[in-house]
Amino acid sequence: MARRCWRRRALAAACLGAALLLLGAAPRALRPGDNAVGTSWFGGRRRSPLQTLYDLDQGPRSAVAEGHRQRRELLRRACGRHTRRQRLLRPEDLRHVLVDDARGLLYCYVPKVACTNWKRVLLALSGRGPGDPRAIPAPDAHAPGRLPSLADFSPAEVNRRLRTYLAFLFVREPFERLASAYRNKLQRPWGAAFQRRFGTDIVRRLRPRPSPDALARGHDVRFAEFLAYLLDPRTRRDGPLNEHWERAHALCHPCSLRYDVVGKFETLAEDAAFVLGLAGAPGLRFPEPPPGARAAARDRAERLFRDISPFYQQRLFGLYKMDFLLFNYSVPSYLRLR
Repeated sequence: MARRCWRRRALAAACLGAALLLLGAAPRALRPGDNAVGTSWFGGRRRSPLQTLYDLDQGPRSAVAEGHRQRRELLRRACGRHTRRQRLLRPEDLRHVLVDDARGLLYCYVPKVACTNWKRVLLALSGRGPGDPRAIPAPDAHAPGRLPSLADFSPAEVNRRLRTYLAFLFVREPFERLASAYRNKLQRPWGAAFQRRFGTDIVRRLRPRPSPDALARGHDVRFAEFLAYLLDPRTRRDGPLNEHWERAHALCHPCSLRYDVVGKFETLAEDAAFVLGLAGAPGLRFPEPPPGARAAARDRAERLFRDISPFYQQRLFGLYKMDFLLFNYSVPSYLRLR
């Protein structure tokens, strides 16, 4: 069964067209002992990350490997239940999928889910930065062009990477991620550029009698105003949501692309170690958040949503519902959904 499932991947990746892309909803064909990438790492040939995962799936699994197999299966079933038809993707839909050719990795980054640190790690792994990811400044990690995107390649090259590279993403409980994006981009002083770009529009559109200072700077957007902006039909008519509050499934298309590892922010250290082990870099240390940061973020989200009416909580849940369903998140206990 597992071998049959992996073989379907090669067929799906063959469906690329020049204008529209129907990508990777099925696994790839590998056999014991294959090296899907055939890349020379640190002077020697090693099994690719995808092949390593395949081999793990064929024998007795560790608890961690079994947990990731179950996540893949849950995602596959959820896609089958909640998506009526497979979506045709365009090249720009692949913009968030970053490529590490040296290691044979595809990483779809979701902002506010440790993506800065994952970019640092990929730069370190690919030799584009210092060997210690913590030494790479955040602006360098996010600099355009530092890491190639899958959208930069021809359809044939996209197909080859989809067939042979390990694809992974990291997700987070949607409302906690939303609270983190609000705090980081619209509340904190270093979010001035976002405040001018989005905050001023939110104030102008939704606040009765705004002050001239708020109209000019957009520095004091309230959480309720931010949520009202997300739910305003005009926001989505203007184009996709900004990546920091766009739904994870809309950034990474997990029902059209096959992800081999679905990591979670809630189990970041364990899941990051699993990916790095598959990549042949178990000694590389993933940058850890400060002690207590996870609990503080959860408490902050609860405080912010406490003042939001059940009506608006329900509407917002509708907007992010697919992320809850696809990635197996429960509704937070602090919500008062009708």
